[in-house]
Amino acid sequence: MASIRIWHSYLGMVLAPSILFFALTGLLQIFSLHEAHGHYKPAALVEKFSSLHKDQVFEAKAPEPESSEADAKPQEEQLKPVSVYILKWFFALVAVGLMLSTVLGVWMGLKGTLRRRTHLWLLATGAVLPIVLTVIQ
Repeated sequence: MASIRIWHSYLGMVLAPSILFFALTGLLQIFSLHEAHGHYKPAALVEKFSSLHKDQVFEAKAPEPESSEADAKPQEEQLKPVSVYILKWFFALVAVGLMLSTVLGVWMGLKGTLRRRTHLWLLATGAVLPIVLTVIQ
């Protein structure tokens, strides 16, 4: 069991930055905050992070052409069943819980003195590696 705990902590440290990234960007996508609709225009960084989340490319999508008023109601004006809203909020709670659990796991991993330096290196590797891979595309 001790060996499993050690490997679990190592794997957790490497994956923690990506878990936090995907939980946060997924939370934004649950409520469609990553794409323009109506009068709302997301920040360029939010669009780029969404693109990285969905397409593994760090770039904003090209703006879509404006539709005419003769088109059907925009998606955000269409009525949805209450269960859709409940599910969105449940998944938002899951994303927040995942972020909180990950932050607590990192904190616990760094709190111990025995493998703190190894955990810091693994955490840094998990944060830097995706950035490097994104830049060299």
